[in-house]
Amino acid sequence: MTTTTPSPPASTMRASVMTGVRTLEIEDRAIPSPGPYEVLVEVAAVGVCGSDVHYYRDGRIGDFVVAEPMVLGHELSGRIAAVGENVDQSRVGQRVAVEPQHPCRRCTQCTAGRYNLCPDMKFYATPPIDGAFCRYVTIDANFAHAVPDSMSDDAAALLEPLSVAVATMRKAGVVPGSSILIAGAGPIGIITAQAARAFGAARIVVSDPVQERRERALTFGATEIIDPIAHDVAALDPQVDVFVDASGAIPAVQSGIRAVGPAGRVVLVGVGNDNYPLPVSHIQNLEITVTGVFRYTDTWPAAIHLVASGSVDLDRLVTGRYDLDHVAEALESDTDPASLKSIVVPR
Repeated sequence: MTTTTPSPPASTMRASVMTGVRTLEIEDRAIPSPGPYEVLVEVAAVGVCGSDVHYYRDGRIGDFVVAEPMVLGHELSGRIAAVGENVDQSRVGQRVAVEPQHPCRRCTQCTAGRYNLCPDMKFYATPPIDGAFCRYVTIDANFAHAVPDSMSDDAAALLEPLSVAVATMRKAGVVPGSSILIAGAGPIGIITAQAARAFGAARIVVSDPVQERRERALTFGATEIIDPIAHDVAALDPQVDVFVDASGAIPAVQSGIRAVGPAGRVVLVGVGNDNYPLPVSHIQNLEITVTGVFRYTDTWPAAIHLVASGSVDLDRLVTGRYDLDHVAEALESDTDPASLKSIVVPR
């Protein structure tokens, strides 16, 4: 049984479907029905993520391979259009940001509170699970997070990459007065810089080979910028407490680790090669902790607070908007250095 008030206007919806490498087609698909503990969300905005671009251009990310037609997009916001039988009917019409994952809730990782590491995770736009470049999606009701009316649809969608940054700050142990080096001034690097400022970091250094991106980082919370082509990042003085890689570039990782001081922390966020040669003696002798971030756990409440309080500005990241007929252009927009974050509006 599904309670719907109001009901979707039709039984089908338009969806942008990846049917091959660099190939998208518009299809009419059935509007999904929410399960007993799910909600149906009418999608308002979807951010374009680097993972979407990797799938579109390469057909895979590591072991995740697009083997059949798939809908991309996992950074999304919208409005609840219908609820399952075990969900409060009053939620219909509520504006929400979607946490785009379905953990099993029963495995060892889930019961330990690490549901992001669930081996049976079903994550939007990760093969073979469809994403949100379409009109409607379903999600577990408690993963549809209510957002205040003061927050735009774009900002609500971008709570997803902000959640990555929140998870990164927690892993990195950033506290008031911390110093941090961030490699990469793309969307994740810029959002990470804002999150570092919101968590109280006093020194925020951003490294990027593109001058325009470095200068933009200064407007989003960076206190220093560095050109890794012209300067030796490893010689950063003084050394930092934390290094976050948001580039996936091997030279950036290697030099960034060397810029970390004793008992510092390194968090790898960027998608890069499967194997990196690392400065092991530096890591060992200075007792540096090196870890990664894989998605997030229980980060939306913090992310919503950071945006609602004005500590993080996500609206200013948006540099382009596209409809479903122009998703290919949205996925290629990262080739423009002036582009930061593209939004797809699935109408």
